[in-house]
Amino acid sequence: MYTPSFHSLHHTQFRVNYSLFMPIYDYMYGTMDKTSDTLYENSLKRKEESPNVVHLTHLITPESIYHLRIGFASFASKPYSSVWYLWFLWPVTLWSMMLTWIYGRTFVVERNRFDKIKAQTWAIPKYRPQYRLKWQKESINNLIEDSVLEADEKGASVLSLGLMNQSEELNKYGEVYVKKHPKLRVKLVDGSSLAVAVLLNSIPKGTTQVLLRGKLAKVAVAVAFALCQKGIQVAVSREDEYEKLDKSFGANTEGKLVMSKSYSSYKIWLVGDELEEEEQRKAAKGTLFIPFSQFPPKKLRKDCFYHTTPAMQTPVALENVDSCENWLPRRVMSVWRIAGIVHGLEGWEEHECGYTISSIDKVWDASLKHGFQPLRIPTQSKS
Repeated sequence: MYTPSFHSLHHTQFRVNYSLFMPIYDYMYGTMDKTSDTLYENSLKRKEESPNVVHLTHLITPESIYHLRIGFASFASKPYSSVWYLWFLWPVTLWSMMLTWIYGRTFVVERNRFDKIKAQTWAIPKYRPQYRLKWQKESINNLIEDSVLEADEKGASVLSLGLMNQSEELNKYGEVYVKKHPKLRVKLVDGSSLAVAVLLNSIPKGTTQVLLRGKLAKVAVAVAFALCQKGIQVAVSREDEYEKLDKSFGANTEGKLVMSKSYSSYKIWLVGDELEEEEQRKAAKGTLFIPFSQFPPKKLRKDCFYHTTPAMQTPVALENVDSCENWLPRRVMSVWRIAGIVHGLEGWEEHECGYTISSIDKVWDASLKHGFQPLRIPTQSKS
């Protein structure tokens, strides 16, 4: 079998190992270097590279494994989307699902280098629907905890929690692992601060009111509070949502948090998980939907604008960014992943997880300083 080390001997010994892809001819005609196998074995003995920053994520759907670099390169180079001909691979897909069900282990998806930081993305072979049952939550929590301890053992300085690896129901936004392992050297980062900063800077200037719809997770509550502090009216359509936010804010909203049953009065919507299709249809023409969750809403309206999930453009110096991150464009990275890199570059020593939000301005300024740039708002690009 041909290996990269085989033909390399041709460039040092010259009259050996001529073949590029079919070494059988070198075996047949006696031109194979006797050290070929030894060189190959020695090349495998190099010390494993330890990452400084680890981003922990998981698969979205059973077919999403084909969109990784270990799947199909053509799929990985484009934003995630379902294609009909992947149905022909369902026998293989079902086999892989059974394999991960029996023996699921975290694996490295991507390795990047940026300045002094060596970053890796690790994927847990579990899927989003598996967060519904109690025993499934325990299973995924154990895998996350094992990954945290492995990153700590390898000497990583930061582990960022991506996708559903950080949630209130699952692990209290990562706080569970910090309390369970108080001597952790690796710092856990959930990226909420940078997510809030990106969302605040995604709202068009001059906006006076927004509608908040979707599951009120940590980021949504923090964004709503920051907007009220800036004097922007935040409207919610459900009484339970209003009560939750009002209780969290106390008397600090200055009347900017309101209840509203009118969807068409608002042209800026901040949306998250559990946004219903019926609600989208009630939006006024030209409405801008800005997701605050890590999963984008289904695009039902051709007469409206849809921003990406919280993300930023990566600097050119960030190496080995060859594939798209889920549904994001090329060289665009989710803020949950960026937050870990920035945390490592800055050398911050505190955890960023649990129910608290770190300094929004600090993490925003640090991200810009290192070359990460905000994305263009859709209404601006089409106006």
